[in-house]
Amino acid sequence: MTTRQLLQIAFSSGRTGSGPATWGQRAIWDAVRQLPPADAPRYNIATAAPLDPGVPLPVLLTALQQLLHLHDSLHTRLLPDESGFLRQVVDGEGLLDVHLQPAEEHDGHEDREDYKEPAELGARLHEELAAQAFDTATQWPLRIGAVTAGGLVRHISLVLSHTAVDGTGMGRLVADLSALCLGSSPEELAELRAPARQPLEEAEFQNSERGLRRDAGARTQFVRKLRLGPARLFPPAAAQPGRFPNAVLRSPALPRAVERVAARHRVSTGSVLLAATAAMTARLAGSTEAVLNVVVNNRFLPELANAVSVVAGDGLFHLPDATAEFDEIVRRTHAAAIGTYRHAYYDKLALAAEIDQLTAEGVRLADRSCVFNDTRELLPATADPGGDRTTLSWPVEFEPRPGLTYALDALQTADALSLAMTADPSVLPRSAMERFLYGVEELILTEAVTEADAGTTPEVDPAAPGPADHA
Repeated sequence: MTTRQLLQIAFSSGRTGSGPATWGQRAIWDAVRQLPPADAPRYNIATAAPLDPGVPLPVLLTALQQLLHLHDSLHTRLLPDESGFLRQVVDGEGLLDVHLQPAEEHDGHEDREDYKEPAELGARLHEELAAQAFDTATQWPLRIGAVTAGGLVRHISLVLSHTAVDGTGMGRLVADLSALCLGSSPEELAELRAPARQPLEEAEFQNSERGLRRDAGARTQFVRKLRLGPARLFPPAAAQPGRFPNAVLRSPALPRAVERVAARHRVSTGSVLLAATAAMTARLAGSTEAVLNVVVNNRFLPELANAVSVVAGDGLFHLPDATAEFDEIVRRTHAAAIGTYRHAYYDKLALAAEIDQLTAEGVRLADRSCVFNDTRELLPATADPGGDRTTLSWPVEFEPRPGLTYALDALQTADALSLAMTADPSVLPRSAMERFLYGVEELILTEAVTEADAGTTPEVDPAAPGPADHA
Protein backbone atom coordinates (compact mmCIF):
# COMPACT_ATOMS: atom_id res chain seq x y z
CA MET A 1 0.00 0.00 0.00
CA THR A 2 1.28 3.46 -0.90
CA THR A 3 2.38 5.60 2.05
CA ARG A 4 -0.03 8.25 3.20
CA GLN A 5 0.96 11.87 2.59
CA LEU A 6 0.16 15.12 4.40
CA LEU A 7 -0.48 18.11 2.17
CA GLN A 8 -0.94 21.63 3.48
CA ILE A 9 -3.10 24.26 1.81
CA ALA A 10 -1.84 27.79 2.36
CA PHE A 11 -4.60 30.19 3.33
CA SER A 12 -4.13 33.97 3.40
CA SER A 13 -6.03 37.26 3.04
CA GLY A 14 -9.04 35.86 4.89
CA ARG A 15 -11.34 37.76 7.21
CA THR A 16 -9.92 38.17 10.68
CA GLY A 17 -11.12 39.36 14.08
CA SER A 18 -12.09 38.29 17.58
CA GLY A 19 -15.05 38.66 19.86
CA PRO A 20 -17.42 36.77 22.18
CA ALA A 21 -18.30 33.20 21.25
CA THR A 22 -21.82 32.59 19.97
CA TRP A 23 -24.45 30.78 22.04
CA GLY A 24 -23.93 27.66 19.95
CA GLN A 25 -20.14 27.72 20.17
CA ARG A 26 -20.25 28.19 23.94
CA ALA A 27 -22.80 25.41 24.48
CA ILE A 28 -20.87 22.81 22.48
CA TRP A 29 -17.46 23.88 23.82
CA ASP A 30 -18.75 23.61 27.40
CA ALA A 31 -20.33 20.20 26.78
CA VAL A 32 -17.19 18.76 25.18
CA ARG A 33 -14.80 20.04 27.86
CA GLN A 34 -16.77 18.16 30.52
CA LEU A 35 -16.38 14.83 28.71
CA PRO A 36 -13.58 12.34 29.32
CA PRO A 37 -10.97 12.79 26.55
CA ALA A 38 -11.91 9.46 24.97
CA ASP A 39 -15.52 10.59 24.54
CA ALA A 40 -14.81 14.01 23.00
CA PRO A 41 -14.72 12.73 19.36
CA ARG A 42 -18.38 11.72 19.70
CA TYR A 43 -19.21 15.40 19.20
CA ASN A 44 -17.42 15.61 15.85
CA ILE A 45 -19.60 16.22 12.80
CA ALA A 46 -18.34 14.02 9.97
CA THR A 47 -19.31 12.86 6.51
CA ALA A 48 -17.56 10.85 3.81
CA ALA A 49 -18.43 9.84 0.27
CA PRO A 50 -16.94 8.14 -2.80
CA LEU A 51 -16.40 10.42 -5.80
CA ASP A 52 -17.28 8.91 -9.15
CA PRO A 53 -15.72 9.44 -11.67
CA GLY A 54 -13.43 11.46 -9.42
CA VAL A 55 -12.13 15.01 -9.03
CA PRO A 56 -8.64 16.17 -10.05
CA LEU A 57 -6.60 16.76 -6.90
CA PRO A 58 -5.67 20.38 -7.82
CA VAL A 59 -9.37 21.15 -8.31
CA LEU A 60 -10.21 19.85 -4.83
CA LEU A 61 -7.33 21.74 -3.18
CA THR A 62 -8.38 24.99 -4.86
CA ALA A 63 -12.00 24.43 -3.83
CA LEU A 64 -10.96 23.86 -0.19
CA GLN A 65 -8.97 27.08 -0.18
CA GLN A 66 -12.01 28.94 -1.58
CA LEU A 67 -14.20 27.28 1.04
CA LEU A 68 -12.06 28.77 3.80
CA HIS A 69 -12.65 32.23 2.35
CA LEU A 70 -16.41 31.66 2.22
CA HIS A 71 -16.91 30.44 5.79
CA ASP A 72 -15.12 31.98 8.78
CA SER A 73 -16.17 29.12 11.06
CA LEU A 74 -13.61 26.89 9.29
CA HIS A 75 -10.65 29.03 10.42
CA THR A 76 -11.93 30.07 13.87
CA ARG A 77 -10.37 29.06 17.18
CA LEU A 78 -12.09 29.15 20.60
CA LEU A 79 -10.30 29.91 23.84
CA PRO A 80 -11.13 31.45 27.23
CA ASP A 81 -9.86 34.94 28.01
CA GLU A 82 -8.27 36.02 31.30
CA SER A 83 -11.65 36.05 33.06
CA GLY A 84 -12.62 32.61 31.72
CA PHE A 85 -15.14 33.99 29.21
CA LEU A 86 -15.04 32.10 25.91
CA ARG A 87 -13.95 34.07 22.86
CA GLN A 88 -13.67 33.26 19.17
CA VAL A 89 -10.58 34.20 17.16
CA VAL A 90 -10.88 34.26 13.37
CA ASP A 91 -7.49 33.72 11.74
CA GLY A 92 -6.83 35.52 8.46
CA GLU A 93 -4.06 33.13 7.42
CA GLY A 94 -2.68 29.68 8.16
CA LEU A 95 -2.33 26.14 6.84
CA LEU A 96 -5.03 23.50 6.35
CA ASP A 97 -3.91 19.86 6.51
CA VAL A 98 -5.16 17.37 3.91
CA HIS A 99 -4.49 13.71 4.69
CA LEU A 100 -3.85 12.08 1.32
CA GLN A 101 -4.00 8.31 0.81
CA PRO A 102 -2.98 7.16 -2.68
CA ALA A 103 -4.59 3.93 -3.87
CA GLU A 104 -2.89 1.44 -6.15
CA GLU A 105 -3.96 1.37 -9.80
CA HIS A 106 -6.08 -1.40 -11.30
CA ASP A 107 -3.20 -3.14 -13.11
CA GLY A 108 -3.44 -6.59 -11.60
CA HIS A 109 -2.99 -5.47 -8.00
CA GLU A 110 -6.64 -6.23 -7.26
CA ASP A 111 -5.78 -9.94 -7.21
CA ARG A 112 -3.47 -9.47 -4.22
CA GLU A 113 -4.82 -10.24 -0.76
CA ASP A 114 -3.61 -6.91 0.61
CA TYR A 115 -5.14 -4.84 -2.22
CA LYS A 116 -7.68 -2.25 -1.04
CA GLU A 117 -10.28 -0.44 -3.12
CA PRO A 118 -10.40 3.39 -2.80
CA ALA A 119 -13.76 3.14 -1.01
CA GLU A 120 -12.31 0.77 1.60
CA LEU A 121 -9.24 2.94 2.06
CA GLY A 122 -11.49 5.99 2.36
CA ALA A 123 -13.66 4.36 5.00
CA ARG A 124 -10.62 3.50 7.09
CA LEU A 125 -9.15 6.96 6.73
CA HIS A 126 -12.49 8.55 7.63
CA GLU A 127 -12.84 6.41 10.75
CA GLU A 128 -9.34 7.37 11.86
CA LEU A 129 -9.84 11.11 11.31
CA ALA A 130 -13.28 11.14 12.94
CA ALA A 131 -11.93 9.39 16.06
CA GLN A 132 -9.62 12.30 16.92
CA ALA A 133 -10.73 15.19 19.13
CA PHE A 134 -10.04 18.82 18.23
CA ASP A 135 -8.04 21.27 20.31
CA THR A 136 -10.15 24.31 19.49
CA ALA A 137 -7.66 26.71 21.11
CA THR A 138 -4.79 25.80 18.78
CA GLN A 139 -6.37 24.01 15.80
CA TRP A 140 -8.78 24.97 13.08
CA PRO A 141 -11.95 22.86 13.42
CA LEU A 142 -11.61 21.13 10.03
CA ARG A 143 -9.92 17.89 9.02
CA ILE A 144 -9.79 16.62 5.41
CA GLY A 145 -9.06 13.12 4.10
CA ALA A 146 -8.76 12.16 0.42
CA VAL A 147 -8.03 8.91 -1.42
CA THR A 148 -6.56 9.30 -4.90
CA ALA A 149 -6.16 6.99 -7.86
CA GLY A 150 -4.89 7.96 -11.28
CA GLY A 151 -4.54 11.60 -10.31
CA LEU A 152 -8.19 11.82 -9.26
CA VAL A 153 -9.67 12.05 -5.78
CA ARG A 154 -11.94 9.00 -5.52
CA HIS A 155 -13.07 9.34 -1.90
CA ILE A 156 -13.32 12.33 0.42
CA SER A 157 -13.73 12.67 4.17
CA LEU A 158 -14.77 15.83 6.03
CA VAL A 159 -14.49 15.92 9.82
CA LEU A 160 -15.38 19.07 11.75
CA SER A 161 -15.58 20.06 15.36
CA HIS A 162 -19.18 20.52 16.47
CA THR A 163 -18.14 24.00 17.65
CA ALA A 164 -17.86 24.94 13.96
CA VAL A 165 -20.99 23.41 12.42
CA ASP A 166 -24.20 21.58 13.24
CA GLY A 167 -25.91 19.07 10.95
CA THR A 168 -27.54 21.73 8.78
CA GLY A 169 -24.32 23.70 8.56
CA MET A 170 -22.49 20.58 7.41
CA GLY A 171 -25.08 20.09 4.69
CA ARG A 172 -24.50 23.64 3.45
CA LEU A 173 -20.74 23.07 3.56
CA VAL A 174 -20.94 19.89 1.47
CA ALA A 175 -23.14 21.65 -1.08
CA ASP A 176 -20.71 24.57 -1.35
CA LEU A 177 -17.67 22.32 -1.73
CA SER A 178 -19.45 20.35 -4.47
CA ALA A 179 -20.37 23.55 -6.30
CA LEU A 180 -16.80 24.89 -6.10
CA CYS A 181 -15.41 21.62 -7.47
CA LEU A 182 -17.88 21.87 -10.37
CA GLY A 183 -16.68 25.34 -11.28
CA SER A 184 -18.82 27.80 -9.31
CA SER A 185 -16.93 30.85 -8.07
CA PRO A 186 -16.83 31.90 -4.40
CA GLU A 187 -18.45 35.20 -5.40
CA GLU A 188 -21.38 33.39 -7.03
CA LEU A 189 -21.92 31.22 -3.96
CA ALA A 190 -21.64 34.17 -1.57
CA GLU A 191 -24.32 35.99 -3.54
CA LEU A 192 -26.50 32.89 -3.70
CA ARG A 193 -26.27 32.27 0.07
CA ALA A 194 -26.71 35.92 1.14
CA PRO A 195 -27.62 36.96 3.71
CA ALA A 196 -25.57 34.50 5.76
CA ARG A 197 -24.11 35.62 9.08
CA GLN A 198 -20.56 34.71 9.94
CA PRO A 199 -20.00 33.66 13.59
CA LEU A 200 -18.64 37.06 14.67
CA GLU A 201 -21.69 38.75 13.14
CA GLU A 202 -23.98 36.30 14.90
CA ALA A 203 -22.33 37.01 18.25
CA GLU A 204 -22.81 40.72 17.63
CA PHE A 205 -26.53 40.16 17.03
CA GLN A 206 -26.86 37.98 20.13
CA ASN A 207 -25.38 40.72 22.30
CA SER A 208 -27.55 43.41 20.74
CA GLU A 209 -30.77 44.69 22.32
CA ARG A 210 -32.83 42.68 19.85
CA GLY A 211 -30.82 39.52 20.45
CA LEU A 212 -31.03 39.83 24.22
CA ARG A 213 -34.82 40.27 24.00
CA ARG A 214 -35.10 37.12 21.88
CA ASP A 215 -32.94 35.19 24.34
CA ALA A 216 -34.99 36.31 27.34
CA GLY A 217 -38.29 35.51 25.61
CA ALA A 218 -37.19 32.05 24.53
CA ARG A 219 -35.88 31.15 27.98
CA THR A 220 -39.10 32.37 29.57
CA GLN A 221 -41.14 30.05 27.34
CA PHE A 222 -38.78 27.15 28.02
CA VAL A 223 -39.09 27.57 31.79
CA ARG A 224 -42.88 27.92 31.52
CA LYS A 225 -43.07 24.48 29.87
CA LEU A 226 -40.66 23.08 32.45
CA ARG A 227 -43.10 24.07 35.20
CA LEU A 228 -46.01 22.37 33.42
CA GLY A 229 -44.56 18.97 32.53
CA PRO A 230 -44.28 15.89 34.76
CA ALA A 231 -41.23 15.74 37.01
CA ARG A 232 -40.59 12.14 36.00
CA LEU A 233 -41.80 10.10 33.04
CA PHE A 234 -40.23 6.69 33.65
CA PRO A 235 -39.77 5.04 37.05
CA PRO A 236 -36.35 5.62 38.60
CA ALA A 237 -33.58 3.22 37.63
CA ALA A 238 -33.56 0.00 39.63
CA ALA A 239 -29.81 -0.45 39.30
CA GLN A 240 -26.64 1.37 38.36
CA PRO A 241 -26.64 1.93 34.59
CA GLY A 242 -24.21 -0.06 32.50
CA ARG A 243 -23.10 0.79 29.00
CA PHE A 244 -25.93 2.26 26.92
CA PRO A 245 -26.95 0.00 24.01
CA ASN A 246 -27.70 1.49 20.60
CA ALA A 247 -30.52 -0.07 18.56
CA VAL A 248 -31.18 0.77 14.90
CA LEU A 249 -34.50 -0.07 13.29
CA ARG A 250 -34.23 0.15 9.49
CA SER A 251 -37.63 0.36 7.77
CA PRO A 252 -37.98 0.52 3.96
CA ALA A 253 -41.74 1.05 4.39
CA LEU A 254 -41.52 4.10 6.67
CA PRO A 255 -40.50 6.84 4.17
CA ARG A 256 -43.63 6.48 2.04
CA ALA A 257 -45.87 5.88 5.06
CA VAL A 258 -44.61 9.02 6.81
CA GLU A 259 -45.26 11.06 3.68
CA ARG A 260 -48.77 9.64 3.33
CA VAL A 261 -49.71 10.44 6.95
CA ALA A 262 -48.21 13.92 6.67
CA ALA A 263 -50.18 14.61 3.48
CA ARG A 264 -53.43 13.38 4.99
CA HIS A 265 -53.15 15.69 8.02
CA ARG A 266 -51.43 18.56 6.21
CA VAL A 267 -48.45 18.53 8.56
CA SER A 268 -44.72 17.94 8.10
CA THR A 269 -43.15 14.50 8.05
CA GLY A 270 -41.11 15.62 11.06
CA SER A 271 -44.33 16.16 13.01
CA VAL A 272 -45.46 12.61 12.17
CA LEU A 273 -42.24 11.10 13.54
CA LEU A 274 -42.36 13.36 16.60
CA ALA A 275 -46.00 12.38 17.24
CA ALA A 276 -45.20 8.66 17.11
CA THR A 277 -42.20 9.17 19.40
CA ALA A 278 -44.33 11.10 21.91
CA ALA A 279 -47.08 8.46 21.82
CA MET A 280 -44.64 5.59 22.45
CA THR A 281 -42.90 7.57 25.21
CA ALA A 282 -46.18 8.00 27.06
CA ARG A 283 -47.19 4.39 26.42
CA LEU A 284 -43.98 2.85 27.79
CA ALA A 285 -43.80 5.34 30.68
CA GLY A 286 -47.39 4.64 31.70
CA SER A 287 -48.08 8.37 31.49
CA THR A 288 -50.79 10.45 29.86
CA GLU A 289 -48.29 13.05 28.66
CA ALA A 290 -44.90 13.26 27.01
CA VAL A 291 -42.03 15.73 27.28
CA LEU A 292 -39.24 15.60 24.72
CA ASN A 293 -36.07 17.61 24.31
CA VAL A 294 -36.13 18.27 20.56
CA VAL A 295 -33.04 19.33 18.60
CA VAL A 296 -33.97 22.27 16.34
CA ASN A 297 -31.80 23.73 13.59
CA ASN A 298 -32.78 27.37 14.32
CA ARG A 299 -32.56 28.51 10.70
CA PHE A 300 -35.71 30.63 10.98
CA LEU A 301 -33.98 34.02 10.79
CA PRO A 302 -33.08 34.82 7.14
CA GLU A 303 -29.52 35.65 8.16
CA LEU A 304 -29.06 32.16 9.61
CA ALA A 305 -30.76 30.13 6.87
CA ASN A 306 -27.51 29.46 5.00
CA ALA A 307 -25.02 29.93 7.83
CA VAL A 308 -22.20 27.39 8.06
CA SER A 309 -21.89 27.46 11.84
CA VAL A 310 -23.37 25.86 14.94
CA VAL A 311 -26.86 27.29 15.39
CA ALA A 312 -28.91 24.25 16.43
CA GLY A 313 -30.46 24.35 19.89
CA ASP A 314 -32.79 22.43 22.17
CA GLY A 315 -36.51 23.04 22.21
CA LEU A 316 -38.85 21.66 24.86
CA PHE A 317 -41.87 19.81 23.45
CA HIS A 318 -44.76 19.05 25.80
CA LEU A 319 -47.82 17.03 24.75
CA PRO A 320 -50.38 16.87 27.61
CA ASP A 321 -52.65 14.11 26.18
CA ALA A 322 -50.35 11.67 24.44
CA THR A 323 -52.72 8.71 24.75
CA ALA A 324 -55.39 9.92 22.32
CA GLU A 325 -56.02 8.38 18.90
CA PHE A 326 -52.92 8.69 16.76
CA ASP A 327 -54.49 10.93 14.12
CA GLU A 328 -55.39 13.41 16.87
CA ILE A 329 -51.88 13.18 18.33
CA VAL A 330 -50.40 14.00 14.91
CA ARG A 331 -52.49 17.17 14.55
CA ARG A 332 -51.79 18.43 18.06
CA THR A 333 -48.08 17.56 17.79
CA HIS A 334 -47.75 19.73 14.70
CA ALA A 335 -49.27 22.76 16.45
CA ALA A 336 -47.15 22.26 19.59
CA ALA A 337 -43.97 21.68 17.56
CA ILE A 338 -44.21 25.08 15.87
CA GLY A 339 -44.02 26.76 19.27
CA THR A 340 -41.10 24.52 20.22
CA TYR A 341 -39.15 25.54 17.13
CA ARG A 342 -39.90 29.22 17.62
CA HIS A 343 -38.40 29.29 21.12
CA ALA A 344 -35.25 27.19 20.58
CA TYR A 345 -32.77 30.03 19.89
CA TYR A 346 -31.29 31.20 23.20
CA ASP A 347 -28.23 31.23 25.44
CA LYS A 348 -28.10 27.62 26.63
CA LEU A 349 -25.64 28.28 29.45
CA ALA A 350 -27.81 31.11 30.79
CA LEU A 351 -30.81 28.77 30.75
CA ALA A 352 -28.82 26.09 32.59
CA ALA A 353 -27.94 28.59 35.32
CA GLU A 354 -31.60 29.59 35.60
CA ILE A 355 -32.67 25.95 35.90
CA ASP A 356 -30.02 25.30 38.56
CA GLN A 357 -31.37 28.23 40.58
CA LEU A 358 -34.96 26.98 40.33
CA THR A 359 -33.87 23.49 41.35
CA ALA A 360 -32.02 24.88 44.36
CA GLU A 361 -35.22 26.69 45.36
CA GLY A 362 -37.13 23.40 45.25
CA VAL A 363 -39.24 24.21 42.17
CA ARG A 364 -40.61 21.08 40.48
CA LEU A 365 -39.45 20.94 36.86
CA ALA A 366 -40.29 18.61 34.01
CA ASP A 367 -38.31 15.54 33.02
CA ARG A 368 -35.99 16.43 30.10
CA SER A 369 -34.24 13.08 29.78
CA CYS A 370 -35.86 11.99 26.49
CA VAL A 371 -34.29 13.44 23.32
CA PHE A 372 -35.59 13.47 19.73
CA ASN A 373 -33.41 14.51 16.78
CA ASP A 374 -34.64 14.38 13.17
CA THR A 375 -31.47 14.45 11.08
CA ARG A 376 -33.01 13.59 7.69
CA GLU A 377 -32.16 15.63 4.62
CA LEU A 378 -29.37 17.49 6.40
CA LEU A 379 -26.73 15.42 4.63
CA PRO A 380 -26.80 13.32 1.45
CA ALA A 381 -28.47 9.94 1.98
CA THR A 382 -25.94 7.26 2.85
CA ALA A 383 -25.53 4.02 0.97
CA ASP A 384 -28.08 1.40 1.97
CA PRO A 385 -27.19 -2.25 1.36
CA GLY A 386 -30.26 -3.54 3.21
CA GLY A 387 -33.22 -5.39 1.73
CA ASP A 388 -36.92 -4.64 1.59
CA ARG A 389 -37.83 -5.86 5.08
CA THR A 390 -37.66 -4.11 8.46
CA THR A 391 -34.58 -5.06 10.47
CA LEU A 392 -33.38 -4.30 14.00
CA SER A 393 -29.68 -4.29 14.82
CA TRP A 394 -27.51 -3.47 17.84
CA PRO A 395 -24.35 -1.98 16.31
CA VAL A 396 -22.61 -0.41 19.31
CA GLU A 397 -22.71 0.45 23.01
CA PHE A 398 -21.83 3.81 24.57
CA GLU A 399 -20.52 4.92 27.92
CA PRO A 400 -23.33 5.96 30.32
CA ARG A 401 -24.73 9.45 29.72
CA PRO A 402 -25.91 11.06 32.97
CA GLY A 403 -29.42 12.49 32.83
CA LEU A 404 -30.43 10.62 29.68
CA THR A 405 -33.28 8.11 29.47
CA TYR A 406 -33.09 7.80 25.70
CA ALA A 407 -32.00 9.64 22.57
CA LEU A 408 -33.78 8.85 19.30
CA ASP A 409 -32.36 9.93 15.92
CA ALA A 410 -34.26 9.72 12.64
CA LEU A 411 -31.82 8.91 9.83
CA GLN A 412 -32.36 8.86 6.06
CA THR A 413 -30.70 6.32 3.80
CA ALA A 414 -31.14 5.75 0.10
CA ASP A 415 -34.00 3.25 0.39
CA ALA A 416 -35.19 3.38 4.00
CA LEU A 417 -35.77 5.42 7.12
CA SER A 418 -33.84 4.35 10.20
CA LEU A 419 -34.54 5.06 13.85
CA ALA A 420 -31.41 4.92 16.02
CA MET A 421 -32.09 4.72 19.75
CA THR A 422 -29.58 4.91 22.60
CA ALA A 423 -31.04 4.29 26.06
CA ASP A 424 -30.24 3.77 29.71
CA PRO A 425 -30.67 -0.02 30.10
CA SER A 426 -31.59 0.34 33.77
CA VAL A 427 -34.67 2.36 32.71
CA LEU A 428 -35.37 0.96 29.24
CA PRO A 429 -33.92 -2.53 28.81
CA ARG A 430 -33.37 -3.91 25.32
CA SER A 431 -36.82 -5.49 25.21
CA ALA A 432 -38.42 -2.10 25.94
CA MET A 433 -36.26 -0.43 23.28
CA GLU A 434 -37.49 -3.01 20.76
CA ARG A 435 -41.13 -2.36 21.71
CA PHE A 436 -40.53 1.38 21.40
CA LEU A 437 -38.97 1.25 17.93
CA TYR A 438 -41.38 -1.28 16.47
CA GLY A 439 -44.21 0.67 18.09
CA VAL A 440 -43.21 3.90 16.32
CA GLU A 441 -43.16 2.05 12.99
CA GLU A 442 -46.50 0.32 13.66
CA LEU A 443 -48.29 3.55 14.59
CA ILE A 444 -47.25 5.24 11.35
CA LEU A 445 -47.77 2.24 9.07
CA THR A 446 -51.23 1.57 10.53
CA GLU A 447 -52.26 5.19 10.08
CA ALA A 448 -50.94 5.17 6.51
CA VAL A 449 -52.92 2.04 5.66
CA THR A 450 -56.08 3.55 7.19
CA GLU A 451 -55.70 6.62 5.02
CA ALA A 452 -54.96 4.53 1.92
CA ASP A 453 -58.16 2.57 2.52
CA ALA A 454 -60.05 5.86 2.78
CA GLY A 455 -58.71 6.83 -0.66
CA THR A 456 -57.47 10.27 0.42
CA THR A 457 -54.20 11.73 -0.84
CA PRO A 458 -54.22 15.49 -0.14
CA GLU A 459 -51.11 17.57 -0.64
CA VAL A 460 -48.74 18.50 2.17
CA ASP A 461 -49.10 22.04 3.46
CA PRO A 462 -46.09 23.87 1.93
CA ALA A 463 -45.86 26.13 4.97
CA ALA A 464 -45.49 23.21 7.35
CA PRO A 465 -42.05 22.86 8.97
CA GLY A 466 -40.27 19.76 7.75
CA PRO A 467 -37.26 17.66 8.77
CA ALA A 468 -34.89 20.48 7.86
CA ASP A 469 -36.29 22.31 10.89
CA HIS A 470 -34.19 19.98 13.01
CA ALA A 471 -30.50 19.32 13.19
